[in-house]
Amino acid sequence: MPQVDATRFSVGLTGGIGSGKSTVADLFAAHGAAIVDTDLIAHQLTAPDGLAIPPIRTAFGDAFIAADGALDRAKMRAAVFNDPAQKKQLEAILHPLIRLETERVAREVPGAYVIFVVPLLVESGTWVQRVSRVLVVDCPEETQRQRVMQRSGLSEEQVRAIMANQVPRATRLAAAHDIILNDGDPALLPAAVDRLHAQYLALAAAAAR
Repeated sequence: MPQVDATRFSVGLTGGIGSGKSTVADLFAAHGAAIVDTDLIAHQLTAPDGLAIPPIRTAFGDAFIAADGALDRAKMRAAVFNDPAQKKQLEAILHPLIRLETERVAREVPGAYVIFVVPLLVESGTWVQRVSRVLVVDCPEETQRQRVMQRSGLSEEQVRAIMANQVPRATRLAAAHDIILNDGDPALLPAAVDRLHAQYLALAAAAAR
C-alpha cells in the first residue's frame, strides 16, 4: 500500500463540519502550498465514469446510480447514515481508492509542502500517522451548527446528527499539533495562516535536508 512521502513535509488539515476548513485551505493555496482535498477526490471517484462507480453498482445495485452515471449521493447518504453494515461496505470500496488517488496526486502536485484536507482525519485512525503535523480548524459547536444551517438549509436536528457522527471537538483538538480558531472575524484568518505558513516552510526545508 502506498505511503505519504516521508521526505516531504505534510500537514493534515481537518475540522468539524462548518469549521472553515475550505477557507483555510484556500489561504494556504494562495501561499503556494500544495493542496490535496480528499473530499474532492471522493467526488471525482463517484462522478460519471468514476473508478468507484462499477464496484458501487455491483455492491448496492443500479438504484444507487443516477441517470447521468454518477453516484446518487442523496440516496446513498440516506441508506448508510443509520446502517453501519452498509456504511462499512461503502467505505470498503471508497477508502482504498481514495487513498491510492490521494497518494498519486500528492506525488504530482507542486509546492514546498503538501496539505491534505481530510474532514474525517481523526476518525480514520490512520491519517494522524501519515502526516508530519495535524492542523485543526476549530470553532464552538454552536457556531458550527449555525454556519451549516445557514449555508445548507438543513435543520438543527439534521446538523446535530451529522456532528454526532464526527469525533467530539475535544478529541479532535487533542490530536492537533496546530490550531486555527475560526470563531469570529474571518479577516483574522489570513494572519493565522501567514504565521503557520512561515513555520511550515521552515519545517519543510529541514525535512528536505
